[in-house]
Amino acid sequence: MSDAQHDHESLIRTPKQLVIAVAGFFLVIVLGIILLVTFVTSSSTRGAGTDSQSVEAIAARIRPVSDANFTLRDANAPRILLAGSAVYAATCAACHDKGLAGAPKTGDNNAWAARLAQGYDTVFKHAVEGIRAMPAKGGNPDLDDLEVARAVVFMTNQSGASFKEPVEPARAVAPASVADPKSGSAPAPVNSALVTMSVPVAGPVMVSADSGKKAYDTACIACHGAGIVGAPKFGDKSAWSARVDQGVAVMYEHAIKGFQGKAGVMPPKGGSTLPDAEVKAAVDYMVAALK
Repeated sequence: MSDAQHDHESLIRTPKQLVIAVAGFFLVIVLGIILLVTFVTSSSTRGAGTDSQSVEAIAARIRPVSDANFTLRDANAPRILLAGSAVYAATCAACHDKGLAGAPKTGDNNAWAARLAQGYDTVFKHAVEGIRAMPAKGGNPDLDDLEVARAVVFMTNQSGASFKEPVEPARAVAPASVADPKSGSAPAPVNSALVTMSVPVAGPVMVSADSGKKAYDTACIACHGAGIVGAPKFGDKSAWSARVDQGVAVMYEHAIKGFQGKAGVMPPKGGSTLPDAEVKAAVDYMVAALK
């Protein structure tokens, strides 16, 4: 009888034991919460919006729309006119690749038929001056008319046209003789040897050790960083093997002059205005990453 009674008795027999048990319960809960918070906050967590207030993120959000997709030019550098493929990739592709805002999609002969029927001059005029939702020069006033013409030919020739590539007009040549304004005599021939000696000869362009990476970050990373539009991805040996086998001279030529293959289009100099030496340095940098 006494053994059965002890089996049914509680472990807490006095008020003091009850207080101790309740306090111990809450102490365990508090310690558990402290340990959980310590574990969660001990390692940094990143997710969507983590860097939303950084200087770079804010600058990207407030950047003018007109700055997007345009190739920046150095106002003090000699003007180098871009090829049609480069102008198209930088300015026209945003709308004409997908046929946005009523723009005829590149490669859609039916969409271009009515426009091509108006003739090249009209199509070029609309491209330069703008029409309806099409802004003048695609919204990039920095483009030269010849660059617009090249982009028009590049785009329309993929859409059923057969326009000729516009030719850059010849630059004026300095006269070969100089007249004496006092004597009124006939112009005297210029000594070509003296002229040659008076003009400083530019030496080879030297590039710094890290110029290849800088050029890559400027012009190449947009496509080669992710391997888009047919560009071999940076560091992907299998994607680069066939190109490396062609030799560095061929890779230099394709990088500087542009190349159109089955998988995609490489605009000249990646759509930039970098000097040839820096473009070659970017090629060397990408090839070196494969070793």
